[in-house]
Amino acid sequence: MKANSTLILNVDDNDGARYAKSRLLQGAGFEVVEATNGTDALEMVARLCPALVVLDVKLPDINGIEVCRRIKASPDSSMVLVLQTSAALTGRADKIRGLEGGADNYLAAPIEADELIANVNALLRMHQTQAELRDSEERFRQIADNIDDVFWMFAVPDGKLVYVSPAYATVWGSSVESLRERPDGWLDAVHPDDRERVGQRWRQLAETPHYDDEFRIHGPDGRTHWVRDRLFAVRNPRGEVYRVARVTSDITARKEMEALLRAADRNKNQFLATLAHELRNPLSPIRNAAALLGATGDGNSQGAAERQARAREVITRQVDHLAHLVDDLLDVARISEGKIVLRTEEVDLGAVIAQAIETAGPLITARGHHLDVKLPEQEVWVTGDPVRLAQSLGNLLHNAAKFTPTGGRIDVGVKVVDGERVQIAVRDNGIGIAEDNLARIFTMFAQVDVPPDRAPEGLGIGLSLVSHLLELHGGHLTAQSPGIGMGSTFTVELPLLRVSAPQASPLHCEVPESGGSGMRVLLVDDNVDAMEMMGFLLAEMGYETCSTSDAAEIEELALRHRPQVIVLDIGLPGIDGYEVARRIKKNPALSGIRLVAHTGYGSPEDRRRAMEAGFDAHLVKPAELPDLEQALKG
Repeated sequence: MKANSTLILNVDDNDGARYAKSRLLQGAGFEVVEATNGTDALEMVARLCPALVVLDVKLPDINGIEVCRRIKASPDSSMVLVLQTSAALTGRADKIRGLEGGADNYLAAPIEADELIANVNALLRMHQTQAELRDSEERFRQIADNIDDVFWMFAVPDGKLVYVSPAYATVWGSSVESLRERPDGWLDAVHPDDRERVGQRWRQLAETPHYDDEFRIHGPDGRTHWVRDRLFAVRNPRGEVYRVARVTSDITARKEMEALLRAADRNKNQFLATLAHELRNPLSPIRNAAALLGATGDGNSQGAAERQARAREVITRQVDHLAHLVDDLLDVARISEGKIVLRTEEVDLGAVIAQAIETAGPLITARGHHLDVKLPEQEVWVTGDPVRLAQSLGNLLHNAAKFTPTGGRIDVGVKVVDGERVQIAVRDNGIGIAEDNLARIFTMFAQVDVPPDRAPEGLGIGLSLVSHLLELHGGHLTAQSPGIGMGSTFTVELPLLRVSAPQASPLHCEVPESGGSGMRVLLVDDNVDAMEMMGFLLAEMGYETCSTSDAAEIEELALRHRPQVIVLDIGLPGIDGYEVARRIKKNPALSGIRLVAHTGYGSPEDRRRAMEAGFDAHLVKPAELPDLEQALKG
């Protein structure tokens, strides 16, 4: 309870003495209430909380010294001032007893008027100063108790702990009570590599009571935390250091941010070096091809014409590579500026995956990988930009092919999760990813660690670009790897639009306008554009063509149109070309049809599998026209 700063309780059983003291106090401007015994005095102190009690020692019920003890013993009235008064015959021992009982001062009769008022004013001034000090201490404690930093106060020179804020338990993970028992116990949590240095500074506290340092501690969560520790000298009016104030702040978040900034700076420098390398790679063959074009003269000879054609191919391919690099860089810039615009529509994931496979197919074939695609029997539809989705999946397939040693395996699988999401997993048995790299591979310019026998490849922007594109679609990209040399799995998750039964692909036939061989050819490929272009080309050459992208229709169409040749893609969704070939060869009505595999799988193992399945010829995409015609005619 807060004391009334002007209220004085005058306690005396002598009416005349009580009246005289009350008149003097009222004349000095104080508000005065009276009590004639100890019981009433204690009740009024509890109820009114006066600033000061003028208390006579001799009372009829309770001794004045006992009344003083009870006032000072109660938490609600311990700060109430007590001025003890007594008769003229009071001895020195009585005064000592009164002061030891808690009285703030002791006056013996006869008490002069000015002496009484001077004592009251002095006690009230002291009371005011103490109240202000208590308020200041309370404000300090409220601040110290509610900030995240640890505030400490130590005595000098012995280093005794005077105060520590509750934040110590949060930052250090030990109780304040344990610190009071062992004031230097906080050193136990300091990182072993920092402990000697920090301990040495602490032992020099009396000589150098100020410092600003950063060190590591073992936090309560088991992690290593960084703290900033500052010491300030507290001086008395004579300028002497008698205490040391200490503030300890957890700066782990700042340190982690600094580490991220340093990593970003390293990634940027590595990116610039890699970009220069990636740009020089195609520039070298372009320069050589240009020199070759200049050296072959007018190109009249057959050898010169072939060299010129080869040079043009090299230039075209390397310029395409440069354009791809620039496109990726521009996409990164557009995403950073929020300028990527999706052209969304209802998209069949099977078609998107087919387009992605077509994009990455040349690299997969060149490196001799086996690609296995497993799609649900039903069509899976999402809402998205088909170009951007194919770009994203193509990037993942390209990475799988690039970071898998020659002759590896790449699996693509699609599954619907909880009827609301669809997951596309791209799995390889390549070089894998170290656990500490998994968390940063989606950051811009990040390069994963590669085995010593491999040079870093790419700009380090592909996965970041894919991740951002998928986020724009309401999806996300995750990565898993058991470790180096154990392969990787990248999983795309997108909101599901719907699942529907597969629709029969429309039958397309091209009938030649003029002669030609008239040979009937059935084209089967899930890449409709590629299939359509081949149909146009074969029609111009005099073939009659039919086409479908649905493997389930092949036998029915073959029975209906009786083709002499079926040109069949291997990587079909739902069922692969090997199984289709086996079914056709087992059907007596179709077994005589010539089967030509037209696929991105070109390794010797793929050719062997094709022959075992019943294919008569094997062409690797994109097939040269003479090779295609020879395969058709056998």
